[in-house]
Amino acid sequence: MGRRHHFHVEYVGHSVSATVEAGHTVLVEVLVDGKETGHGTTHDDHPVTVHVELPTDPPTPVSVRVTPAPGVPRCILEVPGAEDHVMSPARF
Repeated sequence: MGRRHHFHVEYVGHSVSATVEAGHTVLVEVLVDGKETGHGTTHDDHPVTVHVELPTDPPTPVSVRVTPAPGVPRCILEVPGAEDHVMSPARF
């Protein structure tokens, strides 16, 4: 089992969290408002993008881009037509 890293950001009143389990195979789980809405995997240092939706009316498609890299991974919330948001490390 690899090391787990947690990230979080608030966007338009919704909570977006990501858990990244680092190792040879990198596992990513994305939660929106506390509910698992997407997951992805990658290998070694290769980036992975997980597409999810915010529960707005109509739903807002967003993506969480994870770059495992050596050391602590980076997570960015990507919103079409808006500025990217760096997800802050969080303790769970």
